[in-house]
Amino acid sequence: MIPAFLALVVGVTSAEICGRCHRDILQAWKTSTHATALENLRFQDALDLAVEEFGAKVRATCLGCHSPTVQYSGDADLVRKASWEGVTCDYCHSVKSVAFTAGVPRATVSFDGTKTGPLKDAASIAHGVAFSPVHASSLICAPCHEYRNAAGLAVLTTYSEWRASSYAKRDTNCQTCHMSLTAAKVVDPRIKRTPDTAVNLHQMPGGHSVDQLNKAIATRLTTTRRGDSLEVTVEVTNRGAGHMVPTGSPLRRLHLEVKVASSGGKSFQQERVYRHAVLDAQGKEIHREHQVFTQAARFGADTRLKPEERRVEVFTFPVPQAQSANVRTQFWYYYSPLAAGGPNKVTFLSAAQYSPAVARR
Repeated sequence: MIPAFLALVVGVTSAEICGRCHRDILQAWKTSTHATALENLRFQDALDLAVEEFGAKVRATCLGCHSPTVQYSGDADLVRKASWEGVTCDYCHSVKSVAFTAGVPRATVSFDGTKTGPLKDAASIAHGVAFSPVHASSLICAPCHEYRNAAGLAVLTTYSEWRASSYAKRDTNCQTCHMSLTAAKVVDPRIKRTPDTAVNLHQMPGGHSVDQLNKAIATRLTTTRRGDSLEVTVEVTNRGAGHMVPTGSPLRRLHLEVKVASSGGKSFQQERVYRHAVLDAQGKEIHREHQVFTQAARFGADTRLKPEERRVEVFTFPVPQAQSANVRTQFWYYYSPLAAGGPNKVTFLSAAQYSPAVARR
């Protein structure tokens, strides 16, 4: 007998309905940033600032990616549960195709009862199922991870960064890193018994994940004595991200911090910042995230790490040869530098080295 709740899978459907059958997938998705794309308070702060400064018309632009079902359900007042589910199951699995028009990716979406996905042999008692080559490629990510603002500036360029990289040439798509296969059930056994299988991880970890950051960045620390100076060399390599680091919102930053504590009782600190400066039409740098999407006119200096780029950073500290020193490096990833609050950061990848004193001859 078909469960009664399956009659609800018409139109835009809540993830909770999808989860009645796809329980493992639902639980993983609930821990993703896709699931909290709308209710996330950092986004809500940015949305409030944008509406306050530019009027209610900007809501449609912001909700287009943070609650993409709204443009199809007409729920502009965010009354329906599915609207608050951010990038919910039924949106991604109702995408039929993605095409670029004037450099802008557009998804064709139809909530027609047929769910699209990357499996060629899928079958369901609840709804239609269709294999979609788009879901097996990076194109499925492009509509929200590639964006031009009203001034024509390419504000979000993660997809095109990947497209220009060797990862694309090797056909290593976004899902390879962000939706790797994991042991799970596609369908709950109480609904339908299926052989043991692997499922793409719907947690979709990214820059908020320490594990993902550690996979992306590699580092090597060395120290050298040069007279009464201590030279610290840090090799930094984008070894595991098929896009720039950082990517996404241009206000995200990666910091390399170097601290030195000498036996003479002095402490020193220097850093390198990997970022993409954003300027308005008057050439003034923008620091508020919502203004990037509404007022950014051009970019300034870009010090981000390209895919597979290796960079050598050299720091010099005034540590006499007769003094030893403890050297420590630490990476910080700032993923949400909102004006309405302090930057949100993830700490990862540290290294340490002891530099002994050198006896004078």
